[in-house]
Order: sequence, then structure tokens, then C-alpha cells
Amino acid sequence: MMRYFLILCVGVWWGISAHDNCFASNQERLKKYFLAGEYTQAIREGERLLAEDPSSASSDDLYYLLGLSYLKDRDYLRASDIFEIILNEFKGSRLRDVATLGLADTYFLQGNMFSAKKYYQELLLGAAKENCGAQAYYRLSQIAFKEGNTLQAQEYLALLKNEFPLNLESKGEEEICVLSESGVTLCYSVQVGSFSNEKNAQNLLRKLKKDNYLAYIEVTTKGGRPFHQVRIGKFQTRPEAVTFERKLAQEGYPTRIYP
Repeated sequence: MMRYFLILCVGVWWGISAHDNCFASNQERLKKYFLAGEYTQAIREGERLLAEDPSSASSDDLYYLLGLSYLKDRDYLRASDIFEIILNEFKGSRLRDVATLGLADTYFLQGNMFSAKKYYQELLLGAAKENCGAQAYYRLSQIAFKEGNTLQAQEYLALLKNEFPLNLESKGEEEICVLSESGVTLCYSVQVGSFSNEKNAQNLLRKLKKDNYLAYIEVTTKGGRPFHQVRIGKFQTRPEAVTFERKLAQEGYPTRIYP
């Protein structure tokens, strides 16, 4: 999903920048590193340019590619710093909307859903919606699924399909895995129990493993309290998870699909 996200972001950026000679010759190396997927090298080159070439500090394109490179390299704090520079110091930047999307994703990937939601919702206002509204709807649906609010998630997906029927998110929302806090692909799982008491979660885990299920525990926090969630599977598509959920439900387990 991270690769999917970056293809999307670069596509939006390229569309905005296609008719601008925004990259000076000394920035071409950074661009080549990024497009080749050599993100560590891209970061080194971008930071070198900022340190050695004063004119580079006036390039919002440079900051944007540097922010995406940090995002791909899973340095979310530095990525958020870079995107905030664009928003705070380049007030009229044509990259403002995609920088906001990038900033929202850094919060999403860190598990800060409150801040992520705030910025995704900001992208649904005014002209920003045309550039990034589809992505915002899709991410908001992911957050709702993660929070267990299936009805709200479905509402966001319905808005996505109605308002952006030709967008990649609309075409593929049931076929692709979602973005995870770790930056790797997070697929669908079936939850069969959630406990504030870790011992209870471990007891269920042992039972499931005894029955040859590849179960595991994920810990989340709600209201300052940890909850130990027992889940099974990492399915590539939601339909696969639904099929497995039905099997578990028939065996008497209380089931719920995540995200």
C-alpha cells in the first residue's frame, strides 16, 4: 500500500508540476533517486542541497519530494516536519493540498488518528477536494474501520464512489490492503476477542493455536486503557476475510473484520 500511495502522490505532484520548470539541474539527482525508489539516497541528496545551496530552500518541489522520501523511509516525524514547512512557509504553493495529504498520512502511520482525521477532513473543503478528496474519503474510511465504526466507513466509501467514480480508490477499495502504522502493507484480519485483561487474551490465543489457527494479539489503547485484541489472518482482500469470518462465526466465535 505504501507503494500504491507513493505512485498516487507522485502522480498528483507530476500533474501539478508538469508544465513548470521547477527542478534546477542540481536537483535532477534527487528526482532520479526518488523515482528509482532509492529513498535513502534521495534523502541524503535533498538534505545536502538544503545545506549547501541556498536557492534550494525556495523550492517547494524539493521539500515535497524530500517529505515523501522520509515517509517511504518510515521517518514519520521528519516527514511531518517537511510537509509542515511547505504549509507554513509556502503559503501560495500549488503543492499545498498534496502536502496536507502527506502530513495527514504521517499522523495516520504513527497511529494518531485524531490529527490524521483533522487534516483529511480539511481536504474535503473548497478546491482541495478536487485534488485530494478521493484520497481523503478513502483514508477516512480506513480510520472508521479501524475504530470499529463500520457504518461511517461505508458512508465514506459511498461518497468516494459517488463523487469520484473513476478514481483508483473507488475502483480498488475492496481489492487492496490498507495503510498501516508501521508503513508496511496491512491486510484484513478477523478479530475474535478483545480483552482489557491480558491473561484472558492469552488463554483464547492458546485455544486458537491449539486448533491450528494462526492467531496473534494486537494491543490498542482506548480511553487510556490497553485492550488486547485477538485476531486471525492477514488477508489481501476483504472478500477473503468475509469468507473466513463466516467460518469462525459458525464455530461460535464472536467475529469482527479489521480494518
